[in-house]
Amino acid sequence: MQAYDDFLSRVQDIHRYSSLQGHLGWDQEVLMPSGGGESRGEILAWLAGKRHEHLTAPELGVLLTELESQELDADQGANVREMRRAYDQAVKLPKEFVESFAKVRSEALVAWQEARAASDFSMFKDTLESLIGMTRTKINYLGISSTPYDVLLDEYEVGMTVADYDPLFAGLKERLVPLLQSITEAQKNMEEPILPETLRFPTSGQERFCEEISIRMGFDFSAGRMDASTHPFSAGLWPGDTRFTTRFDEQDPFSCLYAVMHETGHALYEQGLEHSHRYTPRGAAVSLGVHESQSRFWENQVGRTAAFWDVALPLFYNEFPDAPEWDSNTMNQIANRVEKGFIRVEADEVTYNLHVMIRYEIEKQLFNGELTVEELPNAWNTMFSEWFGIEVPEDRLGCLQDIHWSMGAFGYFPTYTLGNLYAAQLLDAMKDALGDIDSIISSGDWGPMLDWLRPRIHERGSQVTPSQLIEDATGKAPTPEPFLDYVEKKYRTLYGLND
Repeated sequence: MQAYDDFLSRVQDIHRYSSLQGHLGWDQEVLMPSGGGESRGEILAWLAGKRHEHLTAPELGVLLTELESQELDADQGANVREMRRAYDQAVKLPKEFVESFAKVRSEALVAWQEARAASDFSMFKDTLESLIGMTRTKINYLGISSTPYDVLLDEYEVGMTVADYDPLFAGLKERLVPLLQSITEAQKNMEEPILPETLRFPTSGQERFCEEISIRMGFDFSAGRMDASTHPFSAGLWPGDTRFTTRFDEQDPFSCLYAVMHETGHALYEQGLEHSHRYTPRGAAVSLGVHESQSRFWENQVGRTAAFWDVALPLFYNEFPDAPEWDSNTMNQIANRVEKGFIRVEADEVTYNLHVMIRYEIEKQLFNGELTVEELPNAWNTMFSEWFGIEVPEDRLGCLQDIHWSMGAFGYFPTYTLGNLYAAQLLDAMKDALGDIDSIISSGDWGPMLDWLRPRIHERGSQVTPSQLIEDATGKAPTPEPFLDYVEKKYRTLYGLND
């Protein structure tokens, strides 16, 4: 099929531009000198413009129309389907706008880093206003069929809208808040193990410990690397080059550990994609929700278990011999301690989705015209106080903690909750196929779990829609029930609660 070959060549070039953008984005957060921001913004804007030119080329539109009338196999059909969606959206956006937006996002990252370091939202306010203004312009270009925020939600999980998320979050809140209240009440009458305030965990030891855990999870360091950044992230740059980052706190090694397990989960997905479909939609991850299911599975269903600490504890003491003589159950209690804390990425599984809901509500209000940027910090702090019962002491622990808004990634946060739901559903199906998962984890050979995920999730890329992928892997359409059952059972057991 000459038409398909021509189409594929164009598609691969578009994805090569994306890879270059991703590589420079990784470098900007990890290695770029502080004075490089302006030049980096210019080159990223140029790359965004070139990619846009290729994506909106009339010849690509002609090829898409021709191929849509032909009989294609599943992989070819996936490429045509996904590129049609990308093309139809891209042709609505002027090249000049795409370039300007890329430049502003690059500048915003630097502004956010400086504001976060100073814990001063006012330093980021004007830049954020520019980003939100340009995002509103993008929404108008793309067209609004229901609410403005729906346009952004659809970018990260196709088909998901406010009408889907509102009842989902309401249902989760209805079950999670009473659970949190019961745990809070139980905590009044129990002494929970905690990390000694005077103990320090050197960064070098954390790095070695976490690298060993990442290797045991299956990450191939000959095809990737781990570095430090302000906010942990994972970047699949191109086949054979997958990178992730973490951050270090010498008072809390769990912060680094679970960031590494989370980002390694993302990275395993990228390393497991089919290389024969590289630089095509078929060869890319299907959605952020599915991507987050991989990170949350390894971080929580594997990493926050006593079985995990059966394996990890000797490695931990090898690096930190001065730590108290805890057993696996004690380490698991520390790792799963429910706490009304400020930081989303360090939250337990009971409160985590409440953190996501705050961000969702604020974004919804911002883009549906109910909240201004100037009002954002107060709205955040008020909502956090109402939901968690504690006051946010500074912007660094509140509305400046996440990198996403500096990237213009509005609509991303709800996919974290989808990831939690998908992960629990995958865990149930994995149990049916492999038996007792705790036994596999405590054995130290975690290969069977990765081997189960590879053909069902990773290797399929974007062959089908996210919901179809989860249904194919588990035998059931996506549902929140497995997650709610999992989290209620787990934390009722940990805190000795009655059903």
